[in-house]
Amino acid sequence: MCRGTPADASRGTHLTLGHFIEEVAVVIPLPRLRLQGFNNLTKSLSFNIYDICYAVSEEQRQRYIEYIDEQYDADRLTQILSDVAEIIGANILNVARQDYDPQGASVTMLISEYPVVEKLGRDVISGAVVAHLDKSHITVHTYPETHPHNGIATFRADIDVSTCGVISPLRALNF
Repeated sequence: MCRGTPADASRGTHLTLGHFIEEVAVVIPLPRLRLQGFNNLTKSLSFNIYDICYAVSEEQRQRYIEYIDEQYDADRLTQILSDVAEIIGANILNVARQDYDPQGASVTMLISEYPVVEKLGRDVISGAVVAHLDKSHITVHTYPETHPHNGIATFRADIDVSTCGVISPLRALNF
């Protein structure tokens, strides 16, 4: 393995992640988090939702994409995932959300089985807990697209719910 500095990258050498951390990054250990109800059994529910539209004109394709982008922006997706978390009995640890340009959005929600006492206000917990998944997460990513020549406009949403412990993502199936 080559070992070098970041400046050596232009000369074809590289740092392994371990060497990079040793030489460049400062890693501050965080206090251990106590896992509650952990049973080593992961339960995951993943599904993809598709909407396909035939739009004759460029104007119709644009209106479809604008409609989808407004209906499924990061705020709306956050509300949907919050509802899913409530249905399955999960506690929200943190929410990261992003709207994209020209269109699309993503939301990742870290969840836990039990409430976390160490809150900083407004339902936001300390960075020590947010920096690492407790055991579980919920994510959604959207992909609105149009084909420039054949009039097809599509929308895809990928949703994943993954838990360890007693809570089960299957409770959200009828939502």
